[in-house]
Amino acid sequence: MSKQYNVGLVGVGAVGTEMIKVLKERNFPCGKVQVFASRERDEQILGETYHVLKADENCFKGLDIVLFAGKTDVAIQLKDACVKAGAKMIDNSRAFRQDPEVPLVVPQVNAEDLDWNKGVIANPNCTTAIMLEAVAPLHKAKGLKRLVAATYQAASGAGAPGLDELEQQIHDYAAGRPLTVKAFQHQLMYNLIPHIDKFDETNWYTLEELKMRNEARKMLHLPELKLSCTCVRVPIARAHSESLNLEFENDITPDEAREILRGAKGVKVVDDPLNGGYPMPLDATAKYDVLAGRIRQDISRDDKKGLEMFVSGDQLLRGAALNAVEIAEQLIERKLV
Repeated sequence: MSKQYNVGLVGVGAVGTEMIKVLKERNFPCGKVQVFASRERDEQILGETYHVLKADENCFKGLDIVLFAGKTDVAIQLKDACVKAGAKMIDNSRAFRQDPEVPLVVPQVNAEDLDWNKGVIANPNCTTAIMLEAVAPLHKAKGLKRLVAATYQAASGAGAPGLDELEQQIHDYAAGRPLTVKAFQHQLMYNLIPHIDKFDETNWYTLEELKMRNEARKMLHLPELKLSCTCVRVPIARAHSESLNLEFENDITPDEAREILRGAKGVKVVDDPLNGGYPMPLDATAKYDVLAGRIRQDISRDDKKGLEMFVSGDQLLRGAALNAVEIAEQLIERKLV
């Protein structure tokens, strides 16, 4: 019988629920799964009753791996206790992503960074994770020099409140009722909002946009990578999409890019535009792979070092829950837990 690992989960929101689902789907070798939240209670999660314990500094004894799907301040508060208890902490918040002592990992991109972990591993921002699934294989083959992105981010990227608000606005609009705006800065239904997270008043990029740059630099080991993006909230329930303009050190053709991506784990090439084959959030929803398509040469350049590409990926799954579980699987495979 293979070894079993005791797994903890802090947070039972949209991402936490998805993590439990992925653990089951992938037959993760769990000895037990203990769920923690802000207060003790019984809770139905995916049709099963869990006795949820209060998350505190004394709750991690006997656990091998703890998946954090809660708030940033909770992760910061409980980090030392988790590590002291001997558990590997895999954190989905932004708390430790830029900490030089903490590896920031997507296993298909930089699994080797797990080897220097000191008990804490950070999950990247979901938008960064989706982008790098498709970009990293091309970078490894051709050397990424510059990236310009525009994102189309689903309501559920703001968690359950964001998804609930979009659905409620649709129902209220159909019923002729006034629309309520709480989770977002403006009405999302029938609208686009080019504003995700706070603005940095020194350069007027949002923190979401700066996260994508800083996280990509760290994970690709390219501290000087030129990357600019505009992040936009769109009235889509689930799955983010991104338009990517890529510049490489070496020549690359669309056919070469498609061939590289067909061989990349975690990516599915969907690139048959004449027959309506291209990445769409509807098709990426609840799928493990990032969909990549609309691959074409950048016609604004006089050389063959530029590509255009469109990607879609499920941010709750591919960008968060699945990535966290795959990190746990890699820790086991690399005998780090």
